[in-house]
Amino acid sequence: MKQSYLLAKEAYASIGIDTDKVIRELREIPISLHCWQGDDVTGFDHEGALTGGIQVTGNYPGKARTPEELMADLDKVFSLNGGCHKLNLHACYAIFEQGEYADRDALLPRHFAPWVAFAKARGMGIDFNPTFFSHPKASAYTLTSPDEEIRAFWVRHGIACLRIAEYFADETGMPCVMNIWIPDGLKDIPADRHGPRARYMQSLDEILGAGYDREKVYVCLESKVFGIGLESYTAGSAEFTLGYALSRGIVPLMDNGHYHPTEMVSDKISSMLLLSKKLALHVTRAVRWDSDHVVRLDDETREIAKEIVASGRIGDIALALDYFDGSLNRIGAWSIGLRSFRRALLIAMLTPHEQLKQLQNEGSFTKLMMLEEEYKALPWGAVWEEYCRVCGVRGSDWYEEVESYEAEVLSMRR
Repeated sequence: MKQSYLLAKEAYASIGIDTDKVIRELREIPISLHCWQGDDVTGFDHEGALTGGIQVTGNYPGKARTPEELMADLDKVFSLNGGCHKLNLHACYAIFEQGEYADRDALLPRHFAPWVAFAKARGMGIDFNPTFFSHPKASAYTLTSPDEEIRAFWVRHGIACLRIAEYFADETGMPCVMNIWIPDGLKDIPADRHGPRARYMQSLDEILGAGYDREKVYVCLESKVFGIGLESYTAGSAEFTLGYALSRGIVPLMDNGHYHPTEMVSDKISSMLLLSKKLALHVTRAVRWDSDHVVRLDDETREIAKEIVASGRIGDIALALDYFDGSLNRIGAWSIGLRSFRRALLIAMLTPHEQLKQLQNEGSFTKLMMLEEEYKALPWGAVWEEYCRVCGVRGSDWYEEVESYEAEVLSMRR
């Protein structure tokens, strides 16, 4: 054990924090890693560019092209990052036998059997997302479509995904978080805001009405303020999705890139936890708009982590990452985001929240501000290095492995 950690341990003990205990608890917090960073959200059930308000920029070499390559890249990321993980899949990552194809409304659990084998071999659970984009029937609308045939197709897709999510839970022995997000909206001012939302509600009711085991599958609903080509209106606004989730007893999901630039998800977490038994988060980083940049240890990421930890209800919050950047080494991008968010949780767990809450309640705001600033200078970096050592992964010199993997593996992909 390094002397730097022993000194940090002593410094934190002076404010009532047991760093060994924090390290043990941090290792057990599951973070769901999104498979789509590895191949720029391409998936395996279609060819061609992304559609439906989603876009990935950049053409850094070495993108995963096959399920085997994507799984190998995920393994590399897991080997670089200590702690408990889950695997987060989109429905477009179905894996078909040679010569086989199933449209999205006909997807079956067996089309995801290789992913189950992958997860079980690594002792992790699987989270899931229906894919309501990059499909001929998603060229305009999905669950809000005025075309009944199109709407019914996507309802069937949602129901198929419920069955797949149950399969994941049964096979892994861990609940599956199944998140619904649609890109339906309009570029310009709508003539009818009510109609699409009414159809969206009908579609969701039909999907949930198919029935599922709520102990095994946590269905979430995710909002979005706008997207590419959807600048004026989205059917799945924050008000709609929150109201629907609470009225139907499902889980609200907040992606911190899906709000107006001046809105902060960190400020919303406490309210949501007062209103809902469970909460789900997609942690990302917006830059001026919903751009899904790689998570960094910035102020909002730290504030989100602080609210999660200070709530005392981290077990009720499903944590996942959601970003995709094709301009960077994808293994590096995955790991930067995962490490940054895990670091943010560590810093939050090294904070004496009860002491700070008491000062706020007493109105001792000057002392509160002083201590918050002083605690920022405590040696959390040494605790992080010890966390990495305990987890058996490399600390600050981890990028050497990424460079080696790029030279030996990624550079061979042409």
